[in-house]
Amino acid sequence: MSLRIDIGHRIGELNLSVAFSVESGVTALFGPSGSGKTTVLKAISGLLHPDHGKIDIAGRSVFDREKGINFPTHKRQVGYVFQDARLFPHLTVKGNLEYAYKFADRGRKLDRKIVDLLGIGPLLERRIDGLSGGERQRVAIARALFSDPKILLLDEPMAALDEPRKREIFPYLERLRDEAGLPIIYVSHSLSEVARLASQIATLKDGKMASFGATSDVMSNPTLVQDLGIRTAGSVLRAQVENHFPDGISELRTSVGSLFIPSVTAPLESVINLRILARDVIISLSKPENISALNILPAKVVSIKKGEGPGTIVELASGEDRILARITSRSAETLGLSVNTPCFAIIKSLSINPGEVWT
Repeated sequence: MSLRIDIGHRIGELNLSVAFSVESGVTALFGPSGSGKTTVLKAISGLLHPDHGKIDIAGRSVFDREKGINFPTHKRQVGYVFQDARLFPHLTVKGNLEYAYKFADRGRKLDRKIVDLLGIGPLLERRIDGLSGGERQRVAIARALFSDPKILLLDEPMAALDEPRKREIFPYLERLRDEAGLPIIYVSHSLSEVARLASQIATLKDGKMASFGATSDVMSNPTLVQDLGIRTAGSVLRAQVENHFPDGISELRTSVGSLFIPSVTAPLESVINLRILARDVIISLSKPENISALNILPAKVVSIKKGEGPGTIVELASGEDRILARITSRSAETLGLSVNTPCFAIIKSLSINPGEVWT
């Protein structure tokens, strides 16, 4: 399964120009409102016909302006899940799933693998108005999968959900990513969602692609902090669970030593991911003593990027990991930071949100 897109389109003041290729797994489209994310999804699905370019889905050309190819939406084999689910309220969950058969090359028997994948077996006979927001989104995703798509488009599927409902649906999205075997294009304004779900990310700005690459690389790139959002910028680390302590702290093993965070449920020796916000990292030239912070990681400066305001983003190499720190430009000057300056990254344990830790 694959998607290849290279299109240009003008809509209002937006002059869209996007080109990328993806295989199976989750690719996130990230950017501010009006940057063109949903326009890209509409072009892929056939709800919008670009001014020029071409789109291939699973090796088949579904749009080529120059050759006059333009498959209608129902022949593109695209599953599209919107922010508001858009289920039929007069039908049961089972009825909504059966509706998708008209677009699928299959019999009328419910696919139990999809039902089990999204945990909706107990919901099949219930009406839509009796479901929670998270349950509705799971049913909407299942309905999209029942149409036998070659690609799945998720347009901010959790934007309308509160935090408890987001926590409810996350494990199902992760299973979908790992087991569906489809290219999934995921639009979101949340870096936390993107970090947890996407293997790669395309950032859009004013209709143009600002970056494209592995999620961990893009999120740790100091030159992209403005595009990703200064307050939510950070880096993703992978670490092994070493210990769980009775005081509510777990010890992780990174490439340079121990990292202590609020207790996680992951078993010992398992590998987990965690996101550390740049604003929560302090830099010291010497290893501090008699300090409350538990996490003091040796590092060296890789790059320094001054912002338009009083802030500076410092990229640190800590063993095999990259850590971003957001400090004031005055602090960077006072410390005399430059490329290859040895230092220590200090991270408060309680600054690491449990929602930013995942397997």
